[in-house]
Amino acid sequence: MPAESTPEPGIPGEPGTSAARPRAKGRRRKARSARRKALLVTAWTAAGIVVLGGTGAGILYFKLNSNLKSVDINQALGTDRPTKVDNGSENILVLGSDTRSGTNKKLGGGTDDGSARSDTAMIVHVYQGHKKASVVSIPRDTLVERPSCTDTKGVTHDAASSVMFNSAYSTGGAACAVKTVESITGIRMDHYIEVDFSGFEKLIDDLGGVEITTTKDISDSDSHLNLKAGTHTLNGQQALGLVRTRHGVGDGSDLGRIQLQQAFIKALVNQVKHIGVLSSPTKLVKLANTATKAITTDSDIGSVTDLASFADGLKGISSSKMNMVTMPVQYDSANANRVLVDTAKAELVWKALKNDQAIPKSATKGTATGTAKGVVSSS
Repeated sequence: MPAESTPEPGIPGEPGTSAARPRAKGRRRKARSARRKALLVTAWTAAGIVVLGGTGAGILYFKLNSNLKSVDINQALGTDRPTKVDNGSENILVLGSDTRSGTNKKLGGGTDDGSARSDTAMIVHVYQGHKKASVVSIPRDTLVERPSCTDTKGVTHDAASSVMFNSAYSTGGAACAVKTVESITGIRMDHYIEVDFSGFEKLIDDLGGVEITTTKDISDSDSHLNLKAGTHTLNGQQALGLVRTRHGVGDGSDLGRIQLQQAFIKALVNQVKHIGVLSSPTKLVKLANTATKAITTDSDIGSVTDLASFADGLKGISSSKMNMVTMPVQYDSANANRVLVDTAKAELVWKALKNDQAIPKSATKGTATGTAKGVVSSS
């Protein structure tokens, strides 16, 4: 496993707090670039396209159905989970995976070591009525208490202390990632959607690109992205570069990259709503084929009809009704390339979502943040 994705040894102290620790000497170095990202919007778009194209019959239905991959999270995790809230809201864990196998190796470079990481993680809370949503990004570098979990193959993995959040997926796959999120938040995840970044790139190309405006030049040799300040229509490769970049703009932190990702999601959601896929059956079939190949879901939405029904409840949510925040964290004083959950402020987020309420602004005030906010916007 590349060093940049390998969880570091435990650091003394209590994870989940921002208690004082011995301060690391020197300036906070820029963490190295990661080879990834697939985003929430790929899953969102996939589901939305299936609403339009997946309800057909015959060859198209079976083709799309055979594309979908699913995992039985409920069976793997059993009953030791937070109580399901039956108030009309839904909580969805969306992960971007960076397996080194297949076409992802060509895209991201590096060695196919048989492992995968989940370096984009977002909790999507869809409010009752399904007209608005809150999206909470979880930084991959967060040091957490990873609970014991059983993966979908029946293998049990021991708990671990002070390990990076993204180690949950590389250790035990989807089930352990869900278990870890539920342990951190106390909120049951109703659904799980995973997107690989080769599928993300192809979907952007099939959509005809995404138009964004940058307020600063972005140049990052690691993510192969070079953009002058101004308006651009990004193809799949450029879009992937944008959501991967951390050296190209800002302070080089994962928190800054999350800010770029969140801005790109809003730009893409805005554009998808104006794409006339219904006027082109050929384009619709192509998009549906790409989208259903790009995602893995939980078994409850693991068929075209189930995914279509699920997506029908999301299609009315516009970008203006999506509140996007980052899980409240503070930099670890012992290692400035890691962050710790700010438990008091994070609890304000989890309490709001449990009660199907808006996340209060006080929940993120004074927490660690990147410096890339406002660099990317919808054109």
